[in-house]
Amino acid sequence: MQRIVHRLANGIEIARTESAHAGELERLQRTVFPTLSEAELFRAEHYRKHVELYPEGQFVALDGDRIVGMTTSVRLDFDFDHPGHRFADVIQGGWLTNHDPQGEWLYGADIGTHPDHRRRGIARALYAARHRTVREHGLRGQVTVGMMSGYGAVADGTTPERYFAKLLAGEATDPTVSSQQRVGFEIRALVKDYLDDPVCGNCGILIVLDAKKDVPFE
Repeated sequence: MQRIVHRLANGIEIARTESAHAGELERLQRTVFPTLSEAELFRAEHYRKHVELYPEGQFVALDGDRIVGMTTSVRLDFDFDHPGHRFADVIQGGWLTNHDPQGEWLYGADIGTHPDHRRRGIARALYAARHRTVREHGLRGQVTVGMMSGYGAVADGTTPERYFAKLLAGEATDPTVSSQQRVGFEIRALVKDYLDDPVCGNCGILIVLDAKKDVPFE
């Protein structure tokens, strides 16, 4: 497989994750997700396993030799009639052992950009790299649960259900979910008790990106 997937006009390169990236990826995830519980953070040994398990689904963003973005994914079948599930169910202790090589959906376990490299198109490019995998493998699309990263700031005055309803109706925006909608994701459902993170009230929003949609790198 080709290591470099795409080079952005600003010089950032989107590349396939390699085992040698594992230690830096663990440090980056702790920076990107500072409030996520220790049990739900990927460690270096997990990243090495991900590359072994499903190399086509793992990508990094590089600024020179520095990793400034990353995404982890697996193939799964998904029951949209019963969308409730937990992040822990997906990552299986971090090892992604529920990866199904015949699964019809690419499930994004995480995606993140270093704080000092945000608003440079990195997340969109990582989604585009995942979408290329979707099309190359003939999958139905991408499915993931977006973190309601704006909920914590208003939690004292609302509930996750009301926050979700406003997002669904287009009456409010969220730093994470709204940016995912601009990529092409569609909101499907509120997933309660998805993960252990007070910033999003332990909830997430199930979102889907159909394979038929075009997702340019920039």
